[in-house]
Amino acid sequence: MPMIEAKVTSSLPAEKRDVLKAEFGKAISLMNKPESYLMINLQDNQDLYFGGKKLNKGAYIEVKVLGSVDSGASSKMTAKVCEILDKELGIPGDAVYVSYFGTSDWGWNGSNF
Repeated sequence: MPMIEAKVTSSLPAEKRDVLKAEFGKAISLMNKPESYLMINLQDNQDLYFGGKKLNKGAYIEVKVLGSVDSGASSKMTAKVCEILDKELGIPGDAVYVSYFGTSDWGWNGSNF
């Protein structure tokens, strides 16, 4: 039921997409969610601005989950997401925003959970 959407300024060749997919897949367990239901959307070459200036390297990440978002879990997830983006894409943590959204209604396969 979780969804991670990543908008990054970097170009993402297939190999990098595979690495990010795998790393986000491991990280989602910090939110007490299974990778087996994780959907990921990677959008590269995005124009992102912070403080009125275009970022050379930056990212905006949305994490959506069924149920409420635990602030302790989301804090750990933010740290892990920033670590992944820095290691894999050279995006510093001060150029990353991570948003969290919880919902009580999540549809899949013709019905809601």
